[in-house]
Amino acid sequence: MRKTFFDKIPRFFLPFYKLRKRFPLVSFILGRLITMAVVLFVLGFAVFGLMELAPGDIVDQLITQQLMSGAAQRTGGAGAISTGENVLTDAQFEKQRESLGLNKPFYIQYFLWLKRVLLEGDLGVSLISRAPVSFLLSGRIINSLILNLISLVLITGVSFVLGVWFSSKAGTWADLAGSFFALFFHAFPGILMLILLQLFAVVTGLFPVTAYPFFPFSENPLGFSFSYLHHIFLPLLSAFLGGIGGTMRMIRSTMLDQLGQPYITAIRSRGISEFRIYFCHAFRNTLNPYITGSANLLAGLFSGSLVLEIIFAYPGVGRLMYEAVIQEDVNLVLANIMFVSFLVLLGMVISDVVLALVDPRIRYGKEA
Repeated sequence: MRKTFFDKIPRFFLPFYKLRKRFPLVSFILGRLITMAVVLFVLGFAVFGLMELAPGDIVDQLITQQLMSGAAQRTGGAGAISTGENVLTDAQFEKQRESLGLNKPFYIQYFLWLKRVLLEGDLGVSLISRAPVSFLLSGRIINSLILNLISLVLITGVSFVLGVWFSSKAGTWADLAGSFFALFFHAFPGILMLILLQLFAVVTGLFPVTAYPFFPFSENPLGFSFSYLHHIFLPLLSAFLGGIGGTMRMIRSTMLDQLGQPYITAIRSRGISEFRIYFCHAFRNTLNPYITGSANLLAGLFSGSLVLEIIFAYPGVGRLMYEAVIQEDVNLVLANIMFVSFLVLLGMVISDVVLALVDPRIRYGKEA
């Protein structure tokens, strides 16, 4: 008897194939989530391995701090108590490494950390401050999300407006000037832009040199909101100028490509107004490349915010990650990287799903 297609599929994969045929988008999302989990697993393993290759460890940092503190007290004049006898011996050094679990191979440390996170939901404690990692991350990640989402919304809105407008002025002096400035700011080094903006704040005194208010939100919510906008104006301006160039040029080129298609010529021959041609037909097709690239734009904003948060002293996750790497705080470094990577990968999955909802030609898993 001749075998059917279902007979050739291994029994283990048959439920997945049926799910894909019946619910293609759901199976696509599940597949991307599984891929996300695998990427995060490999990323965490690589981070633990790289931290193992770094010279020294967290115990070396603690001993160095203790030695410096002891030296400072010994030279502090009369009444200072020498702490030379409190410096750790080799046996105490190894005992402290063992108590922190740093005497095991890095892959054993990683699997123990992974088991604790998955089974207990515990990210561990900072090896320096001894504070829970989840507590240190909670406020910092919210600050970074607010800053980067505001940047993403501004870049998206202004890029679409300017991209569509410059596509209608193709070949004119306005289009040439817009393309020049877009290329200029796209190629301008981001760190130099941040330094110049901070120098501008110092010289003029119009803006603070730090990017966060000095009083908490609970003290005066309305005042904090206005002060926050005042403080983050220059960092936002830097992120905006660095991101708008490439996004605006992509939208402009996509609009020009769509306006040259035969279906636009056919629509124009029917006497349809240019406004409807631009915003009801050509504009919709420019959403596809933007949605695809929006996850990369968000990833670029998060990676760029590391330098931004250091220069402008913004209390975000990038600055926290930098301090954790310098101190070799493995738990804090891993939690930072995994959480930011999770957000970026989740953004990619959401962009793919939105792309399928916006473009009716895309149907994941269905045969033509």
